[in-house]
Amino acid sequence: MFKKAFFISLFIIITAVPVWCQYDLDHFYYRGRQALIEGKYSNAIESFNILSRLDSTIFEAYFFRGIAKYNLGDLVGAQMDFDKTIHFNPIYTPAYHYRAITLSRIGKYDLALKDLEEAVDLRPGYTGLYFSRGVTYFLSQQFDKAVKDFNMFIKKEPRESNAYLNRGASYLYLGDTIKALDDYNKAISIDRYDPEAYVRRSRIYALRQDLEPALEDLNTALKLDTANTFAYFNRAIIRHEMKDIEGALADLDKVLEQEPGNALTLYNRAIIRAQVGDYRSALDDYDRVLAINPNNVLAYFNRAAVFMEMGRYRDAMDDYSKAINLYPDFAKAYMNRAYAKSQLGQYNSSRRDYEIAQRKIEEYRAQTSDSTGYAAFADTTRKYDHLLALDADFAKKDFDNELLQYRDVDIRLKPLYKFAAVAPDNIPQEGNILINRRFDDASLESFISASPIAVKFESSKGGYLPDAQSLREEVNRLLRIDRTDVNLFAKALLETDNKQFNTAMVCYDEAITKSPENIYYYINRGALQAEMIDFISSIENNVPVLTLDNDNTVKTRVQEQVRHTYDYTPAIHDMKRAASIDPSFPYIYYNLGNLYCLSDDLPESIVQYTKAIELYPNIGEAYYNRGLVLIYLKDKEKGCMDLSMAGELGIQDAYSVIQKYCKSEE
Repeated sequence: MFKKAFFISLFIIITAVPVWCQYDLDHFYYRGRQALIEGKYSNAIESFNILSRLDSTIFEAYFFRGIAKYNLGDLVGAQMDFDKTIHFNPIYTPAYHYRAITLSRIGKYDLALKDLEEAVDLRPGYTGLYFSRGVTYFLSQQFDKAVKDFNMFIKKEPRESNAYLNRGASYLYLGDTIKALDDYNKAISIDRYDPEAYVRRSRIYALRQDLEPALEDLNTALKLDTANTFAYFNRAIIRHEMKDIEGALADLDKVLEQEPGNALTLYNRAIIRAQVGDYRSALDDYDRVLAINPNNVLAYFNRAAVFMEMGRYRDAMDDYSKAINLYPDFAKAYMNRAYAKSQLGQYNSSRRDYEIAQRKIEEYRAQTSDSTGYAAFADTTRKYDHLLALDADFAKKDFDNELLQYRDVDIRLKPLYKFAAVAPDNIPQEGNILINRRFDDASLESFISASPIAVKFESSKGGYLPDAQSLREEVNRLLRIDRTDVNLFAKALLETDNKQFNTAMVCYDEAITKSPENIYYYINRGALQAEMIDFISSIENNVPVLTLDNDNTVKTRVQEQVRHTYDYTPAIHDMKRAASIDPSFPYIYYNLGNLYCLSDDLPESIVQYTKAIELYPNIGEAYYNRGLVLIYLKDKEKGCMDLSMAGELGIQDAYSVIQKYCKSEE
């Protein structure tokens, strides 16, 4: 409903001149500012990270980083940065404004309104605050107050079409369709190229059953934006009302081309397909809806009707039972199940269902003032096979109140830290440790420098050597001259890259025998043992991954019905041996976190990730993996905070996870 709900007056704010004037600080400030203007939010975060590390008291660094995080969907991280901004500058109005916007997106409307009040007190002449507060009042269903704030904004900014669209929506929820239509007309007169205005006006016409102008508005919206799924969705409903079944199906197909997991669209298409007798296709759509939302009472009820048409009475009976389990007062489901049971010869049970239905009907008649909730399901005169709009009676109960976009996503842990052979031009360049967040360890640098081949130490799957034959020949030559532990280690890396795991393992064993106190040999041997297990499990099509469902729950899913448990004990033993030699090397504990997670000991994995972070707070992968595990364990708030920190530390995958699983459940 509110695609254009908030103004982010970025250009006005970021063109302000900073109060500090030191060359290096200015450089990163302007670089971050330019990245924001260009929409390169990850680059902006990187620049403002550096700025905050150079001077932790610069409040602008946190403020602009918060804006970048907000635009990446990291609302938790944005709020924390705006908190820091206000801590260092308690009278900085934009921080209150944008924190309020963020809090509103999270669903914390009371706190958002409190921030907006503070911002208005600081800058009562800043009209953008009234717009944002109007939106917040709208989202918290205080529609009369929303109208008052939009009125104040419009007095100062009478040519802003979005204000009329939002005030019109507020009037609509107050039941005043005349004022709503006037506002939508005004918005179109200001900006006749905005498709959303036509879509909204079409819904007013549809409410009045003026279908021709509604269809005309939606056609106009789609001429302006041929990819507007919202317009296609609404036009499908209008076309269905006008008996244009083929056109309605074509529009729903258009939505599903772009959003194949859109539950509400699948539901509507299933209804239409059933109406035209395409029962198998209708069942496919209902199956997909229920895979997305297994608690959708309407989908069970209507799928049962399809089964009835196909003569599949037992399947119909099962679906009516599921609908009744979800809504015990669903009288019509009892009556229909009674009929299905009678067709199966279950006459006594059928009679009981019929009697229950009659009792529910009498209860309904005694409380007809309640036309929603359970009582509505006891109304046997009501039909449940009409298309649902986004604001239909049961849309908020059984679907998200927006077009759903469901995608089944496998969330994999960031891999173990280990050494890998690389081409010489892949060696990381030296740089300022403060700026690059590079872990500074003299023994690690010394070990890398002593290697006869170029190596990296990082969290990766390897694959840096497309042609390593010449390197292998050179290392074999060195081993014939001197079979040192360093040369053996190099050979192990090359053999691992070539998937010759057994040969690599022999080399690691010999290297450890020669140098039993070298922690890097244990780290890589442990990583190799884990990689061997992963390789075996991939052959068996049984790779365990963390899978987050659309309802923000998580499960462990494998590709086969039977899940094998693999033994990571030898790898864990090597990592623990390394930790006993050097307990200050943080990546050992990160690796242990992964290994315990793969071993299904999730609480211990959290302990190990935490140790790694305590030793070196800049391991983004540790925050990322710990965040996933926390979400898996239903600690969503802490998990999302970890993912936010991972994104701040440069783990770009964190933002896609945040956008899908860290949104508020409104």
